[in-house]
Amino acid sequence: MVERRDDYHQCYEGKIRIPSGCAVAGFINKTGERVNGGTVAEMMALMHERSNGLGAGYAAYGIYPEYRRAYAFHLILADHRTREEVEAILARNFRITEEHEIPVRRTGRYKKAPLLWRYFCDPLRLDRDGALDELLLATTMRINRLAPRASVMSCGQDLGVFKGVGYPEEIAEFYRIDQYRGYSWIGHGRFPTNTPGWWGGAHPFSLGEIAVVHNGELSSYGTNKSVLENFGYEMSLRTDTEVMAYAIHYLRRQNMSWPLVAKVLAPPHWAELERMAEPERELAAALRRIYGGLLMNGPFSIIVAFHGGLMALNDRLKLRSLVAGTSGTDLYLASEEAAIRQVCPRAEEVWPLPGGEALICCAEEESACHVA
Repeated sequence: MVERRDDYHQCYEGKIRIPSGCAVAGFINKTGERVNGGTVAEMMALMHERSNGLGAGYAAYGIYPEYRRAYAFHLILADHRTREEVEAILARNFRITEEHEIPVRRTGRYKKAPLLWRYFCDPLRLDRDGALDELLLATTMRINRLAPRASVMSCGQDLGVFKGVGYPEEIAEFYRIDQYRGYSWIGHGRFPTNTPGWWGGAHPFSLGEIAVVHNGELSSYGTNKSVLENFGYEMSLRTDTEVMAYAIHYLRRQNMSWPLVAKVLAPPHWAELERMAEPERELAAALRRIYGGLLMNGPFSIIVAFHGGLMALNDRLKLRSLVAGTSGTDLYLASEEAAIRQVCPRAEEVWPLPGGEALICCAEEESACHVA
């Protein structure tokens, strides 16, 4: 059994390496029924050994039905002076309708946790197509420039991200995750190998409508970063997963469907492409030519949450594990089958996801799929 001392991560950080470390999990009810976060938290707790206490987090959709048309900014802040700076940035593009501290349990190691605040906002101006995306992007990038004093956890409608330094079960307890109800959830436990463990660098990473959890390493980070910087994205949070979230956000801004987003991130190999029939081959080749700089190289498994659905995707060689399971109208995703069996012992079907093939699940209820 892992010894859980407060200095555990300090003793072992940089001394051991678990190549397949990190845990991801996801859940969605396809009818839009909201469930509390205890389910995904229990899934994450079972995969404790895949983390090392340097980061964990959760994201949920459907948790703010009374504010569903507002944009909920969740922020990590160093102090109240930083909060005032951030409020001034928000006020340039948004009208703050309500704001307060995110309820947490400040006990034990979390007595000195950062200030965690949320704002419900309405955009001040939307005078052309795409203006809202530009406001969200510009505001998020400007706040993240203050890192590590400030960073944006999430800024979407009816969406909240809760993350920090700790094991998944610790972060779930700290944020009182079991007191929130949402129709879809994702969770993450970090085992960082090449990047620091800090509050803003924990997963999920979110921008606008999407939130991403990721297990793996992106050897294409430099190329991906250069491409995204040309479109106004800034990498301030010191982890490769940041480019994954921003790449997906950018592709969705191009009105790209989720199946096409998956084909950009994990396209078929050239040899496989040559064996395809038309017009599929022509489409795949065009995506490689136009968006080749956003191809994600290296081992990865990701779960992407969006309004009304989830997408799960492995790298083309399936170098990281990802398993799916179903029970009635519920879909479960996890790094390990045991995590699914833990909360759904009578799952109707459980299967490993193939490499490079996306699993996309959308809720059926219009309320769950709401987009302003």
